Amino acid sequence: MTSFTSQTRDLIEVLPGNGKLVLMMIALSLGTATNDLNASSDEDVMTVADLDTKYQAAVKSNDAATMDQILADGFVLVTGRGKVFRKADLIESARKKEVTYERQDEEPGTQKVRVWGDTAVVTALLWIKAVQGVKPVDYKLWFSDTYVRTPTGWRYVFGQASLPLP
Repeated sequence: MTSFTSQTRDLIEVLPGNGKLVLMMIALSLGTATNDLNASSDEDVMTVADLDTKYQAAVKSNDAATMDQILADGFVLVTGRGKVFRKADLIESARKKEVTYERQDEEPGTQKVRVWGDTAVVTALLWIKAVQGVKPVDYKLWFSDTYVRTPTGWRYVFGQASLPLP
């Protein structure tokens, strides 16, 4: 919705009849045009949800190219034990196929996306079943993934994972 500043309201009051109409039409048009440039919150929720699901699938298949497209250059992941991984760490691990995943999937119905302007946070319960080197792993954890809208689209900038659940 377009709102007017006190200066704009003062200007509207002193303009003759047609001037007021023209100024209000311009202001309303600019407000509508600005709103059209920004996707609705529902669209953003769907876009980010799909992007996060795509990212999890890329991790599962060690698809370094897709991970590289989604991760922001300054990306950081902090695990429940406080270990920090950067974008280059995750891309390199995927390229080397250091982990072979059987599962790297969000549990159905647990994904929630919250959007505040150009920032979105995804939370979900993730089931990981894989082999790291020669060690099998099978656990679930909660994560929060933070995305930021950039001129080229949404990018994954920060992730935080819980400790593996018992």
